[in-house]
Amino acid sequence: MSSPHAKASPTDAVWYFDVISPFSYLALGEIEKLAERIRIAYKPILFAALLEHWRHLGPAEIPPKRLHTYRLCVFEAERRAIPFRFPPHHPFNPLRPLRLLVALGATPNAVRTVMNSIWRDGLDLSAEASWQMTCTALGLDVADAAALVEGSDTKATLRANTEAAVKAGLFGVPTLQVGSELFWGVDALPMARAYLDNPDMFKSEEMRRLDSLTPSSTRPAASGAG
Repeated sequence: MSSPHAKASPTDAVWYFDVISPFSYLALGEIEKLAERIRIAYKPILFAALLEHWRHLGPAEIPPKRLHTYRLCVFEAERRAIPFRFPPHHPFNPLRPLRLLVALGATPNAVRTVMNSIWRDGLDLSAEASWQMTCTALGLDVADAAALVEGSDTKATLRANTEAAVKAGLFGVPTLQVGSELFWGVDALPMARAYLDNPDMFKSEEMRRLDSLTPSSTRPAASGAG
């Protein structure tokens, strides 16, 4: 029998993602499954803004890490039996599809449609034929989609989503936020599910000790000195 003082399991979460992220696509199926259990708000954000905020490079911007990351994506997709194909260019400019998703309320169906176009079908959404195909799948004509993308409210909402992500402490995508807890990446989703089962899991002695760990040395700031 559970304790009368046990913490209630969370019932709401926010999933932050960017369509530029293959890991967001790989996580999407698990997020859709988890949404059968709790309410999840999908929030498109601009990953580049997180990189700028924390002043670090994305995986594709570090040459040796780039190929490793791409290979890992293909491997994980095959391991998970997820249809997957890289678009012809990566990184690419994600603003137009991100803004369109914002304008459409980032509904699960719209997110799935756009993600499938990019990461299942390997389409370049900067190519007008591929963009038109995706708009059609969303039930839009290109002119209507353009009006939605260029709307001032749409742009403001994407900025607000990204600012909320920064304020919450996000440093990468995809990230599932449950209460104040952040679960970054596909591989953190089992931990998120465990947290939903046991919201006190971070209160164990060892978990609490992590909050007070301090470094014994730090890397010196880069300088131009030889």
